[in-house]
Amino acid sequence: MKRLLCYMKGYGKESVLGPLFKLLEASFELLVPLVMAAIIDTGVANGDRGYILRMGGVLLLLGFVGLAASITAQYFSAKAAVGFAGRLRHALFEKVESLSFSQLDALGASTVITRMTSDINQVQTGVNLALRLLLRSPFIVFGAMVMAFTVDAKSALVFVGVIPLLALVVFGVMLWTIPQYRRVQAGLDGVLGKTRETLSGARVLRAFAREDAEIAAFEEKNAALTRMQRFVGRVSALMNPLTYALINLAVLVLLNTGALQVDAGHITQGELVALVNYMSQILVELIKLANLIITITRALASANRVAAVLDLPSGNAAMEEAQSAAPKPVPGAPAVAFEGVGLAYDNAGAESLSDISFRAEPGETIGVIGGTGAGKSSLVNLIPGFYAATRGHVRIFGTDVQDWPAAALRAAVGVVPQKAVLFKGTIGENLRWGCSDAPDGALWDALARAQAKDFVEQKEGGLEAPVEQNGRNFSGGQRQRLTIARALVRKPAILILDDSASALDYATDAKLRHAIRAMEGGPTVFLVSQRAASIRHADKIIVLDDGRIAGIGTHAQLLAGCPVYQEIYDSQFPREKHAGAPAGKEA
Repeated sequence: MKRLLCYMKGYGKESVLGPLFKLLEASFELLVPLVMAAIIDTGVANGDRGYILRMGGVLLLLGFVGLAASITAQYFSAKAAVGFAGRLRHALFEKVESLSFSQLDALGASTVITRMTSDINQVQTGVNLALRLLLRSPFIVFGAMVMAFTVDAKSALVFVGVIPLLALVVFGVMLWTIPQYRRVQAGLDGVLGKTRETLSGARVLRAFAREDAEIAAFEEKNAALTRMQRFVGRVSALMNPLTYALINLAVLVLLNTGALQVDAGHITQGELVALVNYMSQILVELIKLANLIITITRALASANRVAAVLDLPSGNAAMEEAQSAAPKPVPGAPAVAFEGVGLAYDNAGAESLSDISFRAEPGETIGVIGGTGAGKSSLVNLIPGFYAATRGHVRIFGTDVQDWPAAALRAAVGVVPQKAVLFKGTIGENLRWGCSDAPDGALWDALARAQAKDFVEQKEGGLEAPVEQNGRNFSGGQRQRLTIARALVRKPAILILDDSASALDYATDAKLRHAIRAMEGGPTVFLVSQRAASIRHADKIIVLDDGRIAGIGTHAQLLAGCPVYQEIYDSQFPREKHAGAPAGKEA
């Protein structure tokens, strides 16, 4: 929790005034038993109705002043807790944005969501209650004991005996439940992860009739979480009956001792009632303290989980700390160069890419092809620095990717991922993710090159046409073309199309490739595809097989001398004699 206290900066006044007003309220509450004792011993004993009314007015005044102090304390505590949670949520989101893809893969989306929502809400509740009650409850407990000694020292010894026993119960339960609540939150991660996985794959589950199996898997995880919560809840629930039992036993002892003192004339009946009231106050406050400790226990467990994410080193720290300007191109350096590159994902064991070396000159079109799992996406993800090479170097215009500032690298490299992702808003807003200040003319030019202009013009509103979340109101091919247009808006020096035209027909795909080739400045283009027809006209084709380069060359060269490429080509086109066949006469 100490790691997170820096986010309370700026709320020092609220953090002090909240507890102070609560202590003021508690002080008025401690005076109530003494006023009641005076009413009984003076007003009731003497039949003085006027005195009873006057002291009743004092009770009402104490109540109203205490209420005003309580509301003020609640305001300051809530303001500090909500402000703290808001800052913490922003800091956590910023940290998640700075993590590398490897770190995000290790954390998992469900864990990040849980810590951003449930965990921070738990911390906010814990801070709010701590500011209000953490000082108030012990103040009243010990204040009531001190006030009891002012009434009668002998009877007050009961308080001295019962308070340590109550503390032992409360803190014993607290120490046991802290690690258990951590397990509960981890179990919640698992349930949320299964829920997210099921929702995102609902269509696939229905297509393969796997609903029953997924329901069973979800119920198993949910049942395990339920059992864990019930177990922890039962132990936590012991706190209330145990404290009630101890307090009531103490009241019995107090009444017995007090009655003897009254009979001996050492104290009055009103003072005995005051002692019982103080014991009742201790009971109420200890119950509050017990519940507060349970809440703080859960908040501490959640705070540690949030702090664990905040303490992660930024995956792109070197890139973020580098100078803001892009490094100058090294004269004669290729646009992209891989030098003995290897990539192993965290906890993956074997490398996904091994000994990758090639050069891509400025303006070249590089095709990347291979079977499923060959490492095509892994290769192109190294260029924008999404993943860091575990060995070797990836250089852009002569400078290692890790030495590029993140903003400059993102401006130089345009990426269209495999999954076309659109955001809720308008077409124009989605396209301006590529360049926030791009004029409408630049957007229409990018749409034309991406072969998306025709259907956007047909939409009511054109660039202002609405886009639903994930682009639900567009077909798969339309989503792909819009994401390609978004990357083209920034006019990157390097453009990566990671199997991003798989939903396009051959004619549209050919027009798209021709339009990209004709772009001003001639970007270096990486075309990742499963279709040989999409990359056959590339200046250079890289054939991957099990994370290694099986061949590099033109379509004709690979067709004549690369068995892996021949196998891919034969699976998509009628078999023909490849040897010596001119590239222009192939199917």
